[in-house]
Amino acid sequence: MEDVRTLIEYAGLALEFAGMVVIVLGAAYATAQAIRLWFGATNRNVIFLQFRIQLGRGILLGLEFLVAGDIINTIAIEPSYNSVGVLAAIVLVRTFLSFTLEVEMTGRWPWQAEPGRP
Repeated sequence: MEDVRTLIEYAGLALEFAGMVVIVLGAAYATAQAIRLWFGATNRNVIFLQFRIQLGRGILLGLEFLVAGDIINTIAIEPSYNSVGVLAAIVLVRTFLSFTLEVEMTGRWPWQAEPGRP
């Protein structure tokens, strides 16, 4: 039983680490794209908008990994009312962040249709 617990702990840590790596790599990719566009674009406003969209995508994907790691660590390792309450608060905050990042990137709520699409 202890081996299973250790495996679950490592799986949760791996997901949390993957989330951090995704966020860092997403920021690096967004920055590299912005630098590349800086030297080739004539409209500098487009660069800023593209940078924000790329950075937001990396953060959103990283948040998904972090939430998965938190769920594994909280539910599988220490299933108590206190830890579940903390998990609920963390998921609520991260969900709010995901929604606000989605609005920032697209200019609409996730459940709204794209302009021009039925």
